[in-house]
Amino acid sequence: MTRWWNEIEVLITTGATTAKVEANNTAIKNIKRTGRGFRNPDNYRSRILLRSAAQTAA
Repeated sequence: MTRWWNEIEVLITTGATTAKVEANNTAIKNIKRTGRGFRNPDNYRSRILLRSAAQTAA
């Protein structure tokens, strides 16, 4: 229970979290997953760009 107390205290005091960083990492992993299986580099690139554009628009 006391193992995470320093981190909990910082959260309570500052309100700072790593949520945005974690969300970005998840988005990057999902984009990479979308492009798997393409053998043609142009198709791979196009698929990743389309996926990232769709996420930006939403």
